[in-house]
Amino acid sequence: MFSKILPSNENSFDRVVRVVIGLALLALVFVGPHSMWGIVGVVPLLTGLIGSCPAYTLLGISTCKTTT
Repeated sequence: MFSKILPSNENSFDRVVRVVIGLALLALVFVGPHSMWGIVGVVPLLTGLIGSCPAYTLLGISTCKTTT
């Protein structure tokens, strides 16, 4: 049932890029300009860790070779 709600639609490279971007944006909260906009980094971080992007699902996009 979980795979119907959040199908795996990101390949490994996509996931790594999302996690790195998410961590970089979250770092803005603690270092740098101390901007609360860094909280936006939670979205790419979570989608990268889970391996499923809700926007990809809505648009019918998948960067995976096989979907599970």
